[in-house]
Amino acid sequence: MNSVIFTNTLRFVLLLLVQVLLLNNINFLGYINPYLYVLFILLYPFNANQTLFIFLSFLLGWGVDIFEDSGGINAAACVVAAYIRPAILRFSFGVSYDYQTIKFSSTQPGSRLSYVLILVLVHHFVLFLLEFFNFAHLLLLLKKTFFSAVFTIILVFLTLALFNKRSR
Repeated sequence: MNSVIFTNTLRFVLLLLVQVLLLNNINFLGYINPYLYVLFILLYPFNANQTLFIFLSFLLGWGVDIFEDSGGINAAACVVAAYIRPAILRFSFGVSYDYQTIKFSSTQPGSRLSYVLILVLVHHFVLFLLEFFNFAHLLLLLKKTFFSAVFTIILVFLTLALFNKRSR
């Protein structure tokens, strides 16, 4: 149990630092930004306390907001992603999630991809919707959401491959 707490605390701090010190300075073509900190939401233990998880997701987003001076949009996007994560898990992993028998690293690649894809798209859509707060720029909203999500998903899978325990 203590190793799970330590791992999640370390993941929280490292992802927050990497996001605010490195990734927030990347801006390809004016609208493509990587948001690797969603990896914390993706990998948080599936059977853990949901209320604590939503609170930690809020703190993560709030930490990014403090450094970005973005007025709480990251915190809101993280809370939405954390809140709907059980539904996305149930959709992506089905019965395995219902019986709490899934381990992310040992799931089917298609299920893993759908889980990451949906959660990242939801997070990014909420984030950019709150940034624009206006449907008049719907095309730009969808463009930023799509391209930032693609870049984030690639970064998530590269990070997972880099830190996979089986490859050590």
